Amino acid sequence: MNDVEQYIEKRKKRSATFAENFEEGYEAFEFSVMLRQARERSGVTQETIARKLRTKKSAISRIENHAPDVRLSTLTKYAKALGLRLKVKLELKR
Repeated sequence: MNDVEQYIEKRKKRSATFAENFEEGYEAFEFSVMLRQARERSGVTQETIARKLRTKKSAISRIENHAPDVRLSTLTKYAKALGLRLKVKLELKR
């Protein structure tokens, strides 16, 4: 376990609020990373996605860097622009 992971675990033990908020924030961060990686694997630039979605590159950057409140319709269009299909999965909270 690296220093950052140790710090996170200590904070989670000290604060239930931190633990709950960390998990929610981390999931949004992880999702943003998945979007960016999918775009990069497809060999598509942010500019290209922006043109296909009729928006600005800065909007795509916001989605990829911190996507806390993105519409499902936007994510569906993003995936389609990459030649992918969006699949949503619900899981029980651990």
